[in-house]
Amino acid sequence: MAKIPGAVFPRQLDKVLPLAVSSKGVWIETSDGKRYLDASGGAVVVNVGHGREEIAQAVFEQLRNLSYVHGTMFTSSALEDLARALAARTPDGLNRFYFMTSGSEAVETAVKLARQIQLARGCADRQVLISRWKSYHGLTLGALAAAGRTSFRVPFYPMIRDAVHIPPPYCLRCSYGLTYPGCRLRCALALDETIHNIGPGVVSAFIAETVGGASIAVCPPPPGYWPLVREICDRHQVLLILDEVMCGMGRTGKWFAAEHYQVVPDIMVLGKGLSGGTIALSAVATSTAHMETVAENGGSFAHGGTFSHNSVACAAGLAAVRILEHDGLVERAARVGGQIGRRLKENLGASAHVADIRGLGMMWGIELVKDRQTLAPFPRAEKITERLYRALFEQGIILYKSVGMAGTDGDGLIVAPPFVITEEQIDLVVDKLRRAIDTILGS
Repeated sequence: MAKIPGAVFPRQLDKVLPLAVSSKGVWIETSDGKRYLDASGGAVVVNVGHGREEIAQAVFEQLRNLSYVHGTMFTSSALEDLARALAARTPDGLNRFYFMTSGSEAVETAVKLARQIQLARGCADRQVLISRWKSYHGLTLGALAAAGRTSFRVPFYPMIRDAVHIPPPYCLRCSYGLTYPGCRLRCALALDETIHNIGPGVVSAFIAETVGGASIAVCPPPPGYWPLVREICDRHQVLLILDEVMCGMGRTGKWFAAEHYQVVPDIMVLGKGLSGGTIALSAVATSTAHMETVAENGGSFAHGGTFSHNSVACAAGLAAVRILEHDGLVERAARVGGQIGRRLKENLGASAHVADIRGLGMMWGIELVKDRQTLAPFPRAEKITERLYRALFEQGIILYKSVGMAGTDGDGLIVAPPFVITEEQIDLVVDKLRRAIDTILGS
């Protein structure tokens, strides 16, 4: 184990990390003068680009004028303005916003909100949450119960009140051994079956990532999946929660991934790029009708936090939204993101170890396998993803790791750069990735 200097309890305990000192656009520079092309936007967070002066200025002005007020005592212009700016962009009807800090917090907020809506409706028996395997919703205990990533769940399983999980829409490795469209969307019908088996009167909500992210190397669902899920939820009076912490805020080439599928959830969860990847900020979006249902049954939502509804974070969020609008970055994510997909497919599509290249906008995943014909994964012990990640990192290219999509095995990498990346920079990333795969896995 590496001897870690200083007084920080770091996330990585087996190595000493380089000291980042500055960032701009798609680049991060460390104290030794090395530059890294951030082709993953960190943890698929940075959308508007690093080092945006507009956000820095907005935060400075907010701190100078109003640094902190508690959300039960005051509102603020930054809070109100960000909510209005988001309401102008979110799917129709999602016009009320509850601001938190992390995506995990926002997921727990959404699950609690769903429960309180059901209580306010007089449906006290509705307490079961349904989610999907191979999902990621955060690492706090409530979010972890919803998540479907085995390696994160196992150490803490005795501590969580688990959700009921169903298979994801993962056509490459269909849990039912079927092929789209002949499958008739069996993975969506599994929700209806599960609700019936549990008991239709006890299910509160279904939560899922609109586009599968970190746990499944970016996996857009097949056409028809979300409209069918919406219909099933409506039929059983189950609330639909879409987790767009990763895939929202322009990442898929639309403001929100739900727009690709013409579906409006009851509750939507936002985070990551909501502040442009600057200050910790997340949000839960819902409708005025749902908010009023809760208000009519007690007058308040039994939830909150010291830094919920934070004016400084909301100032950063509002500045990020204005940058997305002014610079046309959501449209750019769709246009240039399509080039990322094409370049990946042109350069990696013939590799014997690339099983799939999939994505939308500025969010692409590459799934790697030992045998492309059988889809047999590399054993997790070989740590293929980690080896590729390290090789690229040493060459100044940052991608995001995704593992465990094939049972507890499975390897993948995610390309999700800031929306300001250029075509030349995309070519550099793809070329380095191809060379790393050829070197480590063979062509």
